[in-house]
Amino acid sequence: MTSTDTAKHAFGTKAPFSLGAEEELFLVDPVTGRMVNSSAAVTERLEPAMGGIERELHAGMIEFVSDVCSSTREVIGQLAHRRAACLGTGVGLLGSGTHPTATEDESEISDKERYERIHHLLGDAVATPVAGLHVHVGMPDPDTAIKVFNTMRVRLPLLQALAANSPFRHGRDTGLASAREVTIRGWPRSGVPRAMRDFEDFCGTADRLTRAAGVEDYTWFWWKLRPHPKLGTVEIRALDVQCSLLDTGALVALTHCLARAAAEDDAADVMPNELLEEGMFRAARFGVQAQLPDNAGELHPFDDVLAEALDHVQPYVRELGCEDELAQIPALVAAGGGAGRQREIYELAGIDSLLRAMTETTGQTSGITQS
Repeated sequence: MTSTDTAKHAFGTKAPFSLGAEEELFLVDPVTGRMVNSSAAVTERLEPAMGGIERELHAGMIEFVSDVCSSTREVIGQLAHRRAACLGTGVGLLGSGTHPTATEDESEISDKERYERIHHLLGDAVATPVAGLHVHVGMPDPDTAIKVFNTMRVRLPLLQALAANSPFRHGRDTGLASAREVTIRGWPRSGVPRAMRDFEDFCGTADRLTRAAGVEDYTWFWWKLRPHPKLGTVEIRALDVQCSLLDTGALVALTHCLARAAAEDDAADVMPNELLEEGMFRAARFGVQAQLPDNAGELHPFDDVLAEALDHVQPYVRELGCEDELAQIPALVAAGGGAGRQREIYELAGIDSLLRAMTETTGQTSGITQS
């Protein structure tokens, strides 16, 4: 896709600030929680009657994609429906940014042309599978998309810290809240891109980078945040996937609100990439216990950064209809985030119990409104 092709955008073709999400989950033995390479068998059983369920780069993972929705509640209902359908095949699901015990040699690459090409281009950088939650927010026009993109850059450390849910990798505690973030740093085009002057600047940047990388278009950029002209959205990609759909709802709702507020904000100071990189690592290392830098390099406790963000989005909460979902955030923080919950189970009962508990929680879809 050249810059000219990128400029043929879909911004404004859907309702402004519509919402969608994609979650990547591990396929596991429903009893033990150990990873299984069964995505081809699972999708074969679900297609074509069940949409929004796709194979991922690794055969031990699956991706659920919501339709374009108007609210977080609708998104979570659709993800619950997809989880339930997948569980109906007899496989288990586990929501974590990295599988706690799977070793590098356990995960096979899916036999799809795109994924085989990624493996060829990246080699062992993709040996350890990682699982994220991606949130799409529909943009009314290209100018708003770039404005939201630039403003949301500064919110990424907060969101990543709140979503950190992968302390274990290869059977050991990494000392990180998000081993996913550190793992994916080995991928090219996986960090936080610079702020863009305007949509033309993004198109030109995408054109040059696709040529430099030898890839087709910007969908081969695994940035933590990107405008997505094909879909007409800004896509936030910095979040670890969650076990609990209640936690997922809290993260989707906060992201939706921050993006909506960003569209109305005055032009924010552009945070330098080196400060953002520091903030992203601190978020991955410490999760909800992190201290995060501001634009002057001063550190602030996570709780203060979160409180400011929640206060900032209050004018849009009722408009977006996500009061109940945002109300789940204090419980998530009090538990130490997903990383804290994982460590608590591990300390009490060990890694096998952790796998079983995470599989059970990821499979809890009853009682959630399914659209």
